Amino acid sequence: MSNFAFNNPAFQKQDPRNVATYPGAAGAQTASLAQAGMDAAANAQLEGMYAAPPAGSIETDRMSVEDTVWKTAGLFAILLVTAVVGWVWTLGGVSVDPTAGVSMLPMIVGALGGFVLAMIITFTSRKKVRPALIFAYAAFEGVFVGGISAFFELLYPGIVVQATLATVAVVGVTLALFASGKIRASAKMTKIFMIAMVGYLVFSLLNLGLMWTGINDNAFGLRSVEIMGIPLGLIIGVLVVFMAAYSLVLDFDQIQQGVRNGAPRKYGWVGGFGIMVTVVWLYIEILRIIAIARGSN
Repeated sequence: MSNFAFNNPAFQKQDPRNVATYPGAAGAQTASLAQAGMDAAANAQLEGMYAAPPAGSIETDRMSVEDTVWKTAGLFAILLVTAVVGWVWTLGGVSVDPTAGVSMLPMIVGALGGFVLAMIITFTSRKKVRPALIFAYAAFEGVFVGGISAFFELLYPGIVVQATLATVAVVGVTLALFASGKIRASAKMTKIFMIAMVGYLVFSLLNLGLMWTGINDNAFGLRSVEIMGIPLGLIIGVLVVFMAAYSLVLDFDQIQQGVRNGAPRKYGWVGGFGIMVTVVWLYIEILRIIAIARGSN
């Protein structure tokens, strides 16, 4: 006697005729096909996700090295454009004419505007990043750099190219050493750097005061004083170049830490701002070193 429980087609050989005649078989088959289609679509979606490139800074709204590099390049593009304006404004034309007068106004406007904006950006960026202020800083700094470059080029032809190549070399070597891990920021070195910066700032302000009051009327003030036949400006200048190089290391380290900690993408502007401040400082110092060396000769 057969068991009626086993008469269920689910336990029988799946003959097409049995499946077709079993109540609900068509619905089950349709559901099975639909489920298979959904699985295939899900698998295709997963494969697409694995094959797709990783999410960038725009998708994640997080800081990245690549995005910071592009932001920094944009800031330097603004600086170069306004540097041309500062150059032309200073000389009153596009050519360098030793007999023509120069305007000191671009240097003054650029220096004052850049200093004020730098202070605002430095002390407010922790709460809110304002890219517009950073753009404005790059513009003012460009006017200053173009003005002072034109002035020194008038006195010492070819000096701008020399200073630019030297600046690029220092930045390139510092970046290469940092990228290879051969140089890193440390608490001890940063403390020494800060002490040296304070000392250099005091010296610069004192030297500027002596020059303005006429107490020291040398071309570079105390920097023109010679020690064993070597201008003091050359000795201090070399030390300052090393300080600026370490400042670049601090800038690179700050960007690296921001990327590792998942800082918001907008802080890439702050990283670019820091690099620009340091590179301009480095360029001005090298420009002055070459001018002192050529002047003493």
